[in-house]
Amino acid sequence: MRFGKKGKLSPKYIGPYKILESIGNVAYRLALPPELSRIHNVFHVSMLRKYMPDSSHILSYQPVGLHEDLTYKEELVEILERKEQVLQTKRIPLMKVLWRSHLREEATWELEDSMRVCHRLWLSLHSSQLVQV
Repeated sequence: MRFGKKGKLSPKYIGPYKILESIGNVAYRLALPPELSRIHNVFHVSMLRKYMPDSSHILSYQPVGLHEDLTYKEELVEILERKEQVLQTKRIPLMKVLWRSHLREEATWELEDSMRVCHRLWLSLHSSQLVQV
């Protein structure tokens, strides 16, 4: 098992990692993250591949306001969708919620009742989004 996956699904290359120093003509010491601490950090050039910059590797950064205890408050941005989860004996109303500092793909399904309690002010200002059609 190599790098968390087994067999043909294991990655051929991982990284990119910064080169710390050249050791001789054919070996390099790399700066590996702590989760790879069990792996020796000197590699032969045949095991390395030049990094090709890709614009999809650039992450967008939005600073998050942290409290003194290193927590932050999730802020409701938009309600994307509503649905009812139908069980045998009851129906559970759900809302798909987009949070600040999260992508649209990271929206979560939340209980409508708990959203009404926690985010009463926001929901009252944007009540037009809660109308079922």
